[in-house]
Amino acid sequence: MLHHIVIAVYQDFELLDATGPASVFASANHALAEDGEPGRYAVHLASPTGGAVPSSSGVVVETKALAKVPREVDTILVAGAEAGAVTAATRTPELGRWLSRSASSVRRLGSVCAGSFVLAAAGLVDGKRVATHWSACEALARLYPSLTVDADALYVVDGNVWTSAGVTTGIDMALAMVSEDLGSALASRVAKRLVLYARRPGYQSQFSPLLLAQAKADAPLADLLVWARANLDTALDVPSLAARVGLSERTFYRRFVAAIGETPAQYIETVRLDAARILLSQELPLKEIARRVGLAPTARFTQVFQRRFGVTPRLFRETHTNR
Repeated sequence: MLHHIVIAVYQDFELLDATGPASVFASANHALAEDGEPGRYAVHLASPTGGAVPSSSGVVVETKALAKVPREVDTILVAGAEAGAVTAATRTPELGRWLSRSASSVRRLGSVCAGSFVLAAAGLVDGKRVATHWSACEALARLYPSLTVDADALYVVDGNVWTSAGVTTGIDMALAMVSEDLGSALASRVAKRLVLYARRPGYQSQFSPLLLAQAKADAPLADLLVWARANLDTALDVPSLAARVGLSERTFYRRFVAAIGETPAQYIETVRLDAARILLSQELPLKEIARRVGLAPTARFTQVFQRRFGVTPRLFRETHTNR
């Protein structure tokens, strides 16, 4: 069965909000073709009036009019934009009416980034838990108090409503949709085709500990942080880390705490557990995950994980889907 995916855009929309998910669905079709199977997705970029629509980056895309998209729509995604463009979109009657009319018949209704404002303005996500870009969470919660805004998640699935935090997280959410439709193995092939670092589950934070630390650190610590994230299965104690950047242990410790705001041991544990949560969304034995993140043996991994998150790795995996 062919799934018609409509990605709704408007003037000055964020280009990657639309093209990221579109590329995921197109890559899924390519993967199916490699197996001798027909494509399962038809992607339609659509706008209230159709025709050429400029994105915020200046790239212009050709769209169908919303009134002319196929009736058998499976999934609707609304792209996001900066505040001014989103506000204008929420005040576009044609877009709101089409969304309201179509929402009751689609299998999935969703948004990327600040597209959540458009859904909320149309009254389509009342009482739902939703995600949006970190910079817009406060405004979304204030304007639409009936919503529960998850400021941490990459994307959120509440019933048939799918919302993502923005920009690249639309790719993560689209991969989860492919996984739901066609299985985790094919979604992983799509992620590999798109040269993604990892398939990130929805509960992953919008800000990785590495990204937050990189924003605070200067050389040589910034380079060390990247190296440590890529070598979690090695010794990452203070003597080893200090030696790598050519500092005495005391000087390294002092500079690290001053720059990052936590001790090396605290930071490394956080990075290891962040990586472990991603790996737990995959079908890997706990023993292998513990080895990869440098928390072997499994008993130690379980102890550290439970202390941080209040549940064992096994229970965490069981209570989270591949979304």
